This record gives sequence, C-alpha cells and structure tokens, in this order.
Amino acid sequence: MPHIPLPERAPGILALFAFRPETARPLNELAELLLRGPSTLSPGERELIAAYVSSRNQCVFCTSSHSAFARAQLADGARVVAEVTRDPQSASVSPKLKALLRIAGQVQEDGKRVTSDALASARAAGATDREIHDTVLIAAAFCMFNRYVDGLGTVQPTDSETYDALARDIVTNGYDASRAVAALDLAQLS
Repeated sequence: MPHIPLPERAPGILALFAFRPETARPLNELAELLLRGPSTLSPGERELIAAYVSSRNQCVFCTSSHSAFARAQLADGARVVAEVTRDPQSASVSPKLKALLRIAGQVQEDGKRVTSDALASARAAGATDREIHDTVLIAAAFCMFNRYVDGLGTVQPTDSETYDALARDIVTNGYDASRAVAALDLAQLS
C-alpha cells in the first residue's frame, strides 16, 4: 500500500511521476540518456545493467520492468536476463559485459567498493572509460530509482503483461512517463 496518496491504478514509478510531474521530466530525461542515448553499449545491455542492479536491490517493479525492457532488446533476451540476474559471471554474455556487471554490483553495494581490480578487468575486456562511467552512473541511478519506488510503497504488479506492455512502449517511444501511463490499459491494473 502506498505511503502517500498515489494514482490507484498506475504502477511503480509511473504513479510517482503522475504524482509529481515536475520531477518526472528530469528523471525521464536521465533514464532516456543513460539507457537509450548514444553509447557503444546497446540499449539492451544498458537495460540489463539496470535490471541486474534492481534485482540486487530487490525492487520488484524496477527488476520486472527493466528485465522486460532488456528481454525485448537482446537476442535470446529471456535466457540472458535470467542468467544475469541469477549469476552474471556464469551468464552467456561477453567478457566485457561481465566485467561491467561486476562493477555495477560493486556500486550497488557501495560506491566505495569499486575496486581497481574490477576496473582493470573491465579495461582488459575492452571496456572504455565512457562505458565504465556509464555503468557506474546507471548503477547509481538505479539505486536511487529503486529506493524511490520502494520508499513510497508503490503498487508493483506481479503480472508479466503489464511489464511487457511497458516494454513495447519504451522500446518504440522511449522514456516519457505521461505517455507510458496513457499507453497502459489501466483497467487491467485495478
């Protein structure tokens, strides 16, 4: 049950964006830039980092939504997401992505836990400074997003259809909370 009055049928962060649209805009712009903006990491890889951090933070809404977004954008996405959220080091992803996920996990624990060994491993696997930077920022941002969603007790649907609908919209149109809320069939969320 939400800790403040929120739109009853909007899930997760979408309810918070509807509650305070003026904060929604910059948060959506940040998500759009980090997860879909220009990068040598694919949008699916960046969504996978977000899903992994969210799973470690046990945020149901963010794990479910960003897992759906990653699945929709990665080859064999369902398997890859399941493997990474279970154990990224044994997942069938590139050595570079494994190294970046290791860094993301360290950031999720505490930013000061990022080790020189993890950074050296990422560079040895071909990660650029920009990719390392963006991985750290995605991980840090998702710690904030996860705490925002969970800290206000938002409604977190358990049905995959809600997250699949959000994924279709995000993949097609990008991050825009007002449009995403409208794209959902809110009658199914009651």
